[in-house]
Amino acid sequence: MRNSTTRFLTIAALLLVALTGYFAWEYLRMREALEEASGRNAELMFEANRARDELKAMSQRLEQDLAKVSKEKEAELERLKGTHDEMVKGLQKEIEAGEVTITRLADRLSVKMVDRILFPIGEAAIGEPGRKVLERVAKVLAQAQDKTIRIEGHTDNVPIGKQLRDRYPTNWELSTARATTVARILQQASGVDPAAFEAVGLGEFHPVADNRTEKGRSLNRRIEIQLYPRVRALAQELPISSGAPTPGDSPAKP
Repeated sequence: MRNSTTRFLTIAALLLVALTGYFAWEYLRMREALEEASGRNAELMFEANRARDELKAMSQRLEQDLAKVSKEKEAELERLKGTHDEMVKGLQKEIEAGEVTITRLADRLSVKMVDRILFPIGEAAIGEPGRKVLERVAKVLAQAQDKTIRIEGHTDNVPIGKQLRDRYPTNWELSTARATTVARILQQASGVDPAAFEAVGLGEFHPVADNRTEKGRSLNRRIEIQLYPRVRALAQELPISSGAPTPGDSPAKP
């Protein structure tokens, strides 16, 4: 009986020692896990605080950049308004005669001239009266800075006459020759960097009036001079397209 009791107590003691060791080991393991988790949490908090500080700094820089761009854009629009007013003043007689239309939309300025004030019928050479008109335009352009100056030639839909087809097979060639002539004269008279100029012939394909009437055809035979920000200058401000109208867009057909 005494031996059984002794054996039982021995086994119980061994079990107690084993359980004590197990719980001690489990405690140490849990404490290490907690310490490791606490360390990771501290690292995460450090990273979170650093990211927050970086985000705050980026936000401040963005606000400063936007304020700078906004101020520059306001100055640009003010300069364009001055260009518009000078152009209207210089071409007042032609505007009153319905030969020139000047419009301003946001940071773009458009000057439309009917062809009769510049060119004889079917010709791309400019007469003296037309040259004087372009010299007045060039005087204003000389004051415009950081602008692309796009010259567009437009025609009506009447085919080129037989006597002119050797030089201008279609209205495309005629409109291109006229646009190039105007661009050259404006550049020479204004002294603006030639790289700022574009000359394109759009033929009969962008009418602003009904080609079925003589009045409509006379309006469609035109030169358009468009001013808008230089692409590289605009790209610095607007990395993503804002959806603004394309510089070559023409008014919708009536």
